[in-house]
Amino acid sequence: MTELNNFISRFQFTLPATRQSERKAGKSAAVLLPIINKPNPTLLLTQRSPFLRSHAGQVAFPGGASDPEDGTLVNTALREAYEEVAIPPEKVTVLGQLSPLQSYGGYEVTPIVGLVPNNIQYQANPSEVAAIFEVPLFDALSLQRHKYVDIKRSGRHNRIFFYWYNGHLVWGLTASIIHQLALQLD
Repeated sequence: MTELNNFISRFQFTLPATRQSERKAGKSAAVLLPIINKPNPTLLLTQRSPFLRSHAGQVAFPGGASDPEDGTLVNTALREAYEEVAIPPEKVTVLGQLSPLQSYGGYEVTPIVGLVPNNIQYQANPSEVAAIFEVPLFDALSLQRHKYVDIKRSGRHNRIFFYWYNGHLVWGLTASIIHQLALQLD
């Protein structure tokens, strides 16, 4: 069994139980964790445009707010990935989803894990994405590479995860999603 097949089996075996989450957020969003199916699989990430109103210049997964016509959060993640980096929705094999996380912006964000063929030509939507890059999947999932700082914000203690790769700082919600996936597979 290849390392990627082992990852898929372990991930799907440990999918979180379907449950009603506590809805602290009034808005729903979804992100796609695109795993590129290569001999050494990678995880596709974006660097957001420096001209965006929120999270400008940050590293993120393709994704965004749910639209009523999406119907499901899987459709939201696939639509946003197509809009931001031109991944055709029909080319994504959805493997499952992680438990939702709360963003500081008031969104309940659901990470959708999908397998993408190696032959797709990505194209950044310049109004949303400044750059597209890939991180080796098993490097990103190595808990030893994950760092964190504890901060107090609005009277609450929070742990902020971060991870460096090739000059890119992955932090905040994106790093928390990667950390959640790594813990689930550990």
